[in-house]
Amino acid sequence: MKQNLTTKILRSHLVAGSMVPGSEISIRIDHTLLQDATGTMAMLEFIAMGLPRVKVQLAAQYIDHNLLQTDYKNADDHAFLTSAAMKYGIHLSKPGNGVSHQVHLERFGIPGTTLLGADSHSPTAAGLSVLAIGAGGLDVALAMAGHPFNLPCPKVMGVKLTGKLPDWVSGKDVILEMLRRHTVKGGVSKVIEYYGPGVTSLSVTDRASIGNMGAELGATSSIFPSDERTREFLVSQDRGDSWQPFAADDDAIYDSHDEIDLSKLEPLIACPSSPDNVVPVRDVAGIKVDQIIVGSSVNSSYRDLMTVCRIMDGKRVAPGVHFHINPGSRQVLENVAQDGGVLMLLMAGISIHQSGCLGCIGMGQAPGTDQVSLRTFPRNFPGRSGTKGDKVYLCSPETAAASGMYGVITDPRELGKTCSYPAVQNPDKYLLDDSGIIFPLDDGSGVEIKTGPNILPFPDFEELPDSLQATVVIALGDNITTDHIMPAGNKVLPLRSNIPAISEHVFEQLDADFPARARAAGSGVIVAGENYGQGSSREHAAIAPRYLGIRVKIVKSFARIHKANLVNFGIVPLVFNNPSDMDIFKQGDQISIPDIRHLIESGITEIPLFVNGAKILTRLEISDRQRKELSAGGTLNFVRQNHG
Repeated sequence: MKQNLTTKILRSHLVAGSMVPGSEISIRIDHTLLQDATGTMAMLEFIAMGLPRVKVQLAAQYIDHNLLQTDYKNADDHAFLTSAAMKYGIHLSKPGNGVSHQVHLERFGIPGTTLLGADSHSPTAAGLSVLAIGAGGLDVALAMAGHPFNLPCPKVMGVKLTGKLPDWVSGKDVILEMLRRHTVKGGVSKVIEYYGPGVTSLSVTDRASIGNMGAELGATSSIFPSDERTREFLVSQDRGDSWQPFAADDDAIYDSHDEIDLSKLEPLIACPSSPDNVVPVRDVAGIKVDQIIVGSSVNSSYRDLMTVCRIMDGKRVAPGVHFHINPGSRQVLENVAQDGGVLMLLMAGISIHQSGCLGCIGMGQAPGTDQVSLRTFPRNFPGRSGTKGDKVYLCSPETAAASGMYGVITDPRELGKTCSYPAVQNPDKYLLDDSGIIFPLDDGSGVEIKTGPNILPFPDFEELPDSLQATVVIALGDNITTDHIMPAGNKVLPLRSNIPAISEHVFEQLDADFPARARAAGSGVIVAGENYGQGSSREHAAIAPRYLGIRVKIVKSFARIHKANLVNFGIVPLVFNNPSDMDIFKQGDQISIPDIRHLIESGITEIPLFVNGAKILTRLEISDRQRKELSAGGTLNFVRQNHG
């Protein structure tokens, strides 16, 4: 059978299971990625396993999220992560060195490998033909310990690219077109695989931008072939010996298919407040803009930033517009500086920040009340910016620059009336500087782990009871994100290593009384609609509710990573057998699930429950392994019980 690229990589890394979509498979992981917002807890989980050193080809820990040091908490976490990396054989990227997935693309990615990252945008590595998958921190910690990664075998959507992007249109517009067509649920349980003659016209960093925002489609991952453009990028990074060609077979088979003629695309923009609320820029042109940010998690490469530099060279930002640049890495900033771009930005009135996630995770750069913010970021979920009721639009660097120049949302093709498109290319040879990376010691056994007062041990969770009596603590609608469940921002993110403290912020944006009600209930249930848990991989959106006593979530459908995280921490993920049954449930209702432990352990899919005496049927669609983990009260309990 003619194989697609995804299947080739999965088969070459298959440890257990059959390549049947939906059935559980286990794959070998080559690289792991942690960032500081997920890494502190994941590192505590790894340390709890008692191993002297990581057991993957390459493990990397990045400090790129919690960069604001308003008190001791973030600095203490950074010291902890640095000492743990040195002790256990992990590469450590220091604060200011860059965003995890950007730096990993530049310095570590190898075509044909697998990467498991505790960051939902790890599929940025798709640009180098790496099958990169976002996951919760515990799953990454287990991979660091040498365990295979378990996941439902994905379907593969083949997207054929033809033609070439016209001037003023970039890779960002390709993924916005995908979101316009397929929505934030269109990639669930799928890998999006791009192929066809149009691929060769896209640089590695264009491809990386598309792969990055595949996460907003709900996709398990995205991937591009490894070709001559891939080789060029690796050579420019002085890593040409890492290159090898990878591509789908001719006439490869895909589970579903789409086709995009790149030459027909136009500048697109995602309007508030969802990445799939996409329209042509011309449809919203003229809306006054207050803030613009280019960079951070996506569109932060040399090509993206130098495009802004060239457009703004000799121009000025419009009065009343605050324009920010967040470089994706120190390497990007150094190369932009070498080519004169920093002066162009400064003379245009643009602020340059350190390389990191920053405003993308709500760590500063929040817009003002009722202000319009244009960002090249991947997400514009409500309140994610740090401002309640925010008006955040997602766009390309070209659209951002044009809008910054005129002070209103502007189709960048308008610039073509007075100047030529800069058509920036990535360097043939980057200025390289790895001083921001601490490489692993040959022997870290003598390193002492540094812990501060905000770093608390992982809480103990009890096993699943025989039967469950619980209270509906909150009932919600569709598309609840992990930002809704567990907010980010400079107030909450520093508490990632302190579960009791961070739990006080669960559902803070939607219902500030939730933590108190959950504690009072003792055993709690959350009810919600479609696509529950979309967005970030943050496992705290499962750990913190579990700490507050949540034992069951009942929804119409789950996002992949969040569902896996729920099982990891002992929360039963049930799906309504009849979606209309959700209407029966309201806050305060009493739920009973007799013999829940026996039902789960016996492998039964249909789980009956009673709400105020009425019988409702739900489904539990998880693997046999996950059933054992739920019974144990979570994955860490199960691993301890079975592996000592």
